[in-house]
Amino acid sequence: MKETRKDNEYVILVDENDHMIGTAEKIAAHKNPKLHRAFSIFVFNSRGELLIQKRAANKYHCPGLWANTCCGHPRPGESLEEAVHRRLQEEMGFDTELEELFSFTYKAEFENGLSEMEYDHVFVGKWEGTPKRNKKEVADYRWISKEHLKKDMERRPDAYTAWLKIAWDMLVAWL
Repeated sequence: MKETRKDNEYVILVDENDHMIGTAEKIAAHKNPKLHRAFSIFVFNSRGELLIQKRAANKYHCPGLWANTCCGHPRPGESLEEAVHRRLQEEMGFDTELEELFSFTYKAEFENGLSEMEYDHVFVGKWEGTPKRNKKEVADYRWISKEHLKKDMERRPDAYTAWLKIAWDMLVAWL
């Protein structure tokens, strides 16, 4: 698979109803925030533990923070279904059946001047195994119980990404 340079990747710009209104370079959509389509994946094991990842140090925003199993953006011309499976394989080295549960919009500003302004689709799956993480994307990973995650996010909120904290509360209410 040909690796695409991050500064040449494009995201799908959307309106408040998730209708495509155009495209933008990914980094430009984060420098001058534009609402764009995204997804967050939450994979659980049979014990009900969530697989979380620590973002690699070279990530353009939120490096070193803990996030959900995987997240990303569909490319122009790529369906959400294709994108979630592509990205899960790229980041964590496995694939599994995923179900979209809900979506939400949010905006978060980061210390480096970048922002997220996303229409985020939340997918959930089940899987057993040991991920084969892409070290360029993922510094570390672990399985964590729902209770431990909640307590740790309360105790150390700065260790977690903004979208994980927002999506987690909604996901717990949904489940």
